[in-house]
Amino acid sequence: MKEGFTLIDSLSIPSELNNLPVVESMIDKACQTVGIDEDMYGNVLIAVTEAVNNAIIHGNSMHVSKEVKLEFYETSDGFGFRICDEGKGFDHQHLPDPTAPENLEKENGRGIFLMRNLADEVMFNDTGNEVSVFFNR
Repeated sequence: MKEGFTLIDSLSIPSELNNLPVVESMIDKACQTVGIDEDMYGNVLIAVTEAVNNAIIHGNSMHVSKEVKLEFYETSDGFGFRICDEGKGFDHQHLPDPTAPENLEKENGRGIFLMRNLADEVMFNDTGNEVSVFFNR
């Protein structure tokens, strides 16, 4: 996480998609804490749930014995979420462009694109099994 951010809340969930309501509840609480408007709430909800989905499906391959950790951080001028999985990671620097004609009809490959367009900043650790999404106020 970036310098100056304070950890406000965290949770760990088994890698099952039916745990998404718990994640959404944490996002709701976090957004109420920072007092954001409805438009920004939608961006936060989609970006963070997409990151958690990726961690469950791709990172942990839906192994219920593996957990996804979600942390909420705040600073005076913004807030962020860090999502970590127990997978081996991936090469986040060489992703196919989901807007390229050859990729338009593919079912997968838009999650990180969405995250990058909805959040103010998206950062991955070197191995790609941890992502932080930041939002300015």
